[in-house]
Amino acid sequence: MARPSVRTLGYLAGWLGAAALAVAVGLFAVTGVGASVRDRGPLNGQQRAFEAAGLGTPGAVTPDPAAERREQVFDDDFGSITVACRGAVAYGVEAAPAPGWTTIGFESGPDDDVDAVFSSGARSIELEVYCNGGRPTLSDREDQTLGDGD
Repeated sequence: MARPSVRTLGYLAGWLGAAALAVAVGLFAVTGVGASVRDRGPLNGQQRAFEAAGLGTPGAVTPDPAAERREQVFDDDFGSITVACRGAVAYGVEAAPAPGWTTIGFESGPDDDVDAVFSSGARSIELEVYCNGGRPTLSDREDQTLGDGD
């Protein structure tokens, strides 16, 4: 069997080096972009300056001061959830469970939507409310029951 030539070994080494570099660049890019998309990346200088100046986090949801506040109560078997909107910004005002129900989670905002989870025995109801045209609007309701094997 013939030995590979020096030129062939050089091409192989170059290809392996380029492949390793491409993988490293890809991992670096995915890690950096993924962390920033999930808002878990390291604080950059601009964000630190914003927070040091007491201006909060850049991109945080802030209501339009001129927007009218509109409030609505959504009620059903679980009890009720009261949500207020100022423009596109939602505030969870109150989550009041009905007798036999418990509030498992309640997001008070301000945010682009408000979530609440109510539970009674094996049944749970999750609600998501957002502001549509400045009015609280139920966007999602998940009614679930745990089975015997869950």
